[in-house]
Amino acid sequence: MKKRLLVDLSSLKNIYSGLGQIALSYGIYFRDHYKKEDAPYELTLLLPKKYFGLFGEEVHYISSTNIIRKHVRFLFPKYDIWHSIHQLSRFRPIWRNTKFILTIHDLNFLYEKTAGARERRYRKMQKKIHRANEIVCISNFTKSEVERNLQLNEKQCRVIYNKVTLLDKDQALKPDHQIREPFFFTMGIIHKKKNFHVLLDMMKLMPEKHLYIVGMKADVKQNSYARYIKERIKNEHIHNVTLRGPVSHREKIWMYQHCEAFFFPSLLEGFGLPVIEAMQFGKPVFSSRETSLREIGGDFAYFWNNFYPQEMKQLVDENLTQFYQNESLAEKEKEYARLFSSEKHFEEYEALYEIA
Repeated sequence: MKKRLLVDLSSLKNIYSGLGQIALSYGIYFRDHYKKEDAPYELTLLLPKKYFGLFGEEVHYISSTNIIRKHVRFLFPKYDIWHSIHQLSRFRPIWRNTKFILTIHDLNFLYEKTAGARERRYRKMQKKIHRANEIVCISNFTKSEVERNLQLNEKQCRVIYNKVTLLDKDQALKPDHQIREPFFFTMGIIHKKKNFHVLLDMMKLMPEKHLYIVGMKADVKQNSYARYIKERIKNEHIHNVTLRGPVSHREKIWMYQHCEAFFFPSLLEGFGLPVIEAMQFGKPVFSSRETSLREIGGDFAYFWNNFYPQEMKQLVDENLTQFYQNESLAEKEKEYARLFSSEKHFEEYEALYEIA
């Protein structure tokens, strides 16, 4: 009898977030590779009901947006294996005999939350660790964070890097708003941890260039950090920086394809998905060296040592022209990025599903 496997793709509710894009890559992988007749397990995907059928007819679907099931977890069918593809899901297996694979992306709550909220999140995280049969981290940095801050009770963490979907250049679509060229590009949730504001003073020193900051939660009425950036742009007359909301998948591809360089000054990343996405297009990447970013950028990104605007600009000036003069740099960068777009990620999880 085949094992029954549930893979939690509930993060598709925010498809344009990093976790949403990871869930999408899982769905696409199963659509293209899972065949019920040949697989050693029977697969169910937990996701918002509007995505039912999107990933083919070979898999089963169960709704993550069912209000009753959200609160009465005993209504879930029994599964032999349950894979949570990130640690923030509200869902987890209730049945004792279900093998639980937990993937941890980061412990950002240790640095972002107030003391009370941090303690509550810690307790929830620790419960998941106690329940997990297999613990997977998406980078060596995250692994070290987990081992240092949580009680593993002799459980071992393994590292499986994120799968970064190879973006199709033929899908590129220019945004319908005016784009000033040449331009720099950065993207992510508009949140203080992304550290976008340090780019403003640097851009003051580069009036011939334009920077687009693109991301979710850019609504200044609801987001104080977005409001802070918007007010600085206005009050300090920074005419070469534009803050806007999220772009579509196709528009994102166009922005990567046509930008002169990609900036990523983030302070807290478990992985750093946009770094690898930008490298797929052979674009120079200028990044902070914080948390996992030094590990993920490797020898193919340029890292700011600090966030002093003059020194940030100097790093860009010293390397931007040189990057484009040496064609081999872009090709080596693309080759490196392709390592993350291979099926190795899923092959490692398939092996886990078999032994669980």
